[in-house]
Amino acid sequence: MKLVKNEDQKSINNKVSDKEAEEAFVKIIEWIGEDPSREGLKSTPARLIKAYREYFKGYSEDAKKILEKTFGDVQGYDDMVIQKNISLQSHCEHHMAPIIGVAHVAYIPKDKVVGLSKLARVVEVFSKRLQTQERLTMQIANTLMDGLQAKGVAVSIDATHQCMTMRGIKKEQATTVTNYYLGKFKDDLSYQNRYLRFISK
Repeated sequence: MKLVKNEDQKSINNKVSDKEAEEAFVKIIEWIGEDPSREGLKSTPARLIKAYREYFKGYSEDAKKILEKTFGDVQGYDDMVIQKNISLQSHCEHHMAPIIGVAHVAYIPKDKVVGLSKLARVVEVFSKRLQTQERLTMQIANTLMDGLQAKGVAVSIDATHQCMTMRGIKKEQATTVTNYYLGKFKDDLSYQNRYLRFISK
């Protein structure tokens, strides 16, 4: 799997073949005390390769390219565009445990708008990488601000971290909320307050 070098990520050289990765999964299965040769586990390393390629496909995608196609005919629209309840699945970089939640995204257009599906796709690209929720929130916001040359951007994520619910402190009901504001959303509390009211409905 060739990985794309993007400005928003460190340069990654993938020198590990699928076969080498499968062998590593075999070792892990043995390490936990299982028999990787038994019928139910024979194909598990190959399935894991396929699953991990899907979990972490964001490393081979460039979020900035998603925003290249915009529409200039906004007919003077200058209020916020909000997309809320975008489902989000990621993995924490500390334990590689799932992060599951929702993202809310808003921007104030300057001269152009973008197709609504592109907002969700930007969320998808960054969530399909090893993450901290704080960095994920900022990456989405900064990319939208730069890519759309927007007057302002707001991003909120509300998520459950399986590294907290399934291991460690095991607080099953705990969720984490992060917010990041740029431009008018940061400078003018009236925009920020309206945004928070809309996403809480």
